[in-house]
Amino acid sequence: MKLNRRLLAPKRWTPPPAPPDQGRTAATHTFDISRRIPSGGEGPKDVIFDEAGLILAGLEDGNVVRIDPVSGSRTVVGNTGGRPMGLEPSHDGAVLICDYEKGLLRMSADGYVEVLVDNIAGTPLIFSSNVVETPDGTIWFTVSTRRWGREHYLGEFYEHSCTGLLVKRDPDGTVTVVRDDLKFANGLVLAPDASYLLFAESAGYRISRYWLTGPNADTVESFADNLAGLPDSMSLGTDQLVWVGIVAPRSALLDAFLPRPGFLRTLLWNLPSTARPAAASFAWVMAFDLRGRVVHDLRNDSDSYDFVTSAAENNGIVIAASQFATDILQIALPTA
Repeated sequence: MKLNRRLLAPKRWTPPPAPPDQGRTAATHTFDISRRIPSGGEGPKDVIFDEAGLILAGLEDGNVVRIDPVSGSRTVVGNTGGRPMGLEPSHDGAVLICDYEKGLLRMSADGYVEVLVDNIAGTPLIFSSNVVETPDGTIWFTVSTRRWGREHYLGEFYEHSCTGLLVKRDPDGTVTVVRDDLKFANGLVLAPDASYLLFAESAGYRISRYWLTGPNADTVESFADNLAGLPDSMSLGTDQLVWVGIVAPRSALLDAFLPRPGFLRTLLWNLPSTARPAAASFAWVMAFDLRGRVVHDLRNDSDSYDFVTSAAENNGIVIAASQFATDILQIALPTA
C-alpha cells in the first residue's frame, strides 16, 4: 500500500481562497497547554470519552488505554496488534477501532479483538481512519486514501487523488462503499438523532453532512466549508458541539500549486523531505454547533505541542491529543 513518493500522479484542484488571518474571528482564543494527562505511551492519535466519562486512547504500540481524566489512572483495555487510529465506544460496551494495519475491529471489555472488516471487495483494508455506530448496529467508517500509506501520507495532499472512502457495514456484515471520492477522509460524527453523519476531509479543508434519513437521505451538503486548517478526528460532546482536532493551517504554497500543472507538485514532492517547505503547525482545536457555526476556536502558537489529531468534550472537560505526542492536553474553556 505504500507508494514510492516519486510516482506522484497529481490532479488539479482549485481550492477556495483561504480565510484571512488564518481564520481568526471573535471565537478565537489562546489556551494554556501546561495541563497535561500522560497517555502512558506514544502517539494518542484519537481520544474520546466513554459513557463513564473515562478517556479512551489508541497508542502507537497497539495498546488501547482507558484513562481517568481526574486521577490520571490508566488501564490497558487490549492491544490490536497494529496501529489504532479512530476509536468509538460501542453500544455493547466494546470499543470499535479503525486500525491502520488490521482494518475495522471490535475490542471487547476484556481485550479480545474481533476483525469486522479487513478487506473491501477483496482489496486489503489499509488506512481506515474513524468510525461511528448507529443505534441499529450499522457501523460507518472512513478510509483516508487508497493511494498512500502512513509513511508517505502527505503524498495525498500533493497529489490530490481524492480516493478516500465513506464505508457502511450493516449488522449482517454486508460492506458497502458509499463515497469513493473523498479528499483524505478523516473524522466522523453521528448526529444526536442519528439522522446524519458528519465527515471531515483533511485535504478538502471541509466538513460535510451526509443524510441518513428523511427526504435528503443519501445526499451530501456542506457543514463547515473552506476551513483555515486541516480537520482530523471529530467527536460530539455532551455540550452538543462537534469538537475537531486541526492538525495544521493550510499551506499557501500548496494552495497556489494545486490548480497549476502537476509537474510543479511533482518537483516539490521529489525534493528530500528536509528540503521541502515545512508545514506550519500549532495546537489547534475547533468546536462547531450543529448548524456548522464556529463556537470555539482555541489555539496555542508555541512549538511545544502541535499537530492536534483529535479533540473531545465531556461535561465541561475538553481534551485534545496528537499522534506525535505522549501527553493528552486538557483545555480550559475561555470564560465569557
